[in-house]
Amino acid sequence: MSASTTGARRPGLLPHQRARLLPTVVLLIGAFYCLVPLAWIVVAATKSNTELFSTFTFTPGTGLLDNLRELFTYQDGAFGRWALNSLLYAGLGSLLCTLISAVAGYAFSRYEFPGRTALFYLILAGVLLPGMLLAIPQYIIMTKIGMVGSYWSVLLPGLISPFAIYLARVYADAAVPVSTIESARMDGASEYRIFGTIALPMMLPGMVTIFMLQFVGAWNNFLLPYVMLSDESRFPINVGLYTLLSKGSGEPSLYSLAIVGTAVSVLPLIALLLFLQRFWRLDMISGGLKG
Repeated sequence: MSASTTGARRPGLLPHQRARLLPTVVLLIGAFYCLVPLAWIVVAATKSNTELFSTFTFTPGTGLLDNLRELFTYQDGAFGRWALNSLLYAGLGSLLCTLISAVAGYAFSRYEFPGRTALFYLILAGVLLPGMLLAIPQYIIMTKIGMVGSYWSVLLPGLISPFAIYLARVYADAAVPVSTIESARMDGASEYRIFGTIALPMMLPGMVTIFMLQFVGAWNNFLLPYVMLSDESRFPINVGLYTLLSKGSGEPSLYSLAIVGTAVSVLPLIALLLFLQRFWRLDMISGGLKG
């Protein structure tokens, strides 16, 4: 066998491999861009006040335990109250929003009623409106009904999500067969029972997705609670940490508390993603079996 023949059989990269190289590089760059701030937060959380401004950016410090102790004892446990508030706004609000979206999406998917298409497109148009544009009208409405400053002023505006209703309808179209509903009706099942015992379990993976998206959005939501709330005891984590940074200009020691608080606030989101991913795995397995 000649050398030229051997060389021809050992190309550097096959055409399909070269085609995949650029997307892979772009994804790696994007992942690096997203992970660097997180890495900085984790490393900075380990540094004391003096180490934070005197050591190399990504050099670990020795003050993690002291920072955590100071964080959870600051103002008699203010950070713990902020964390519980965030769990209330994100957890309860996302759960209620998911249930409302599932009901609405199922109704749009499986019921015929006058103006269904127009109403759905009207709701879908709400996706185009940024949250900043809605904050002031929502504040005015809450002022009129006397709820500004209460927990409800943050919870109620997030219960209706146009995007979540859209996802619920799309998933209901794909996951809930019309034949199954018709068979249940022929057996005498009520519409409430059909939805609760047949449609809802079929829509569970889609509802998990909606819940996660709503939870992350509510957990990271800053503008709405910042506008609605004035009592620090009702602040969520992000607004509470913002107050720490605001006070840090006159008291630099609060910078370390704000940084370690930010690192701690990411942990519930990571735990939630790791817990809920099994539902997506089960959904993909069931989809493969159906195929």
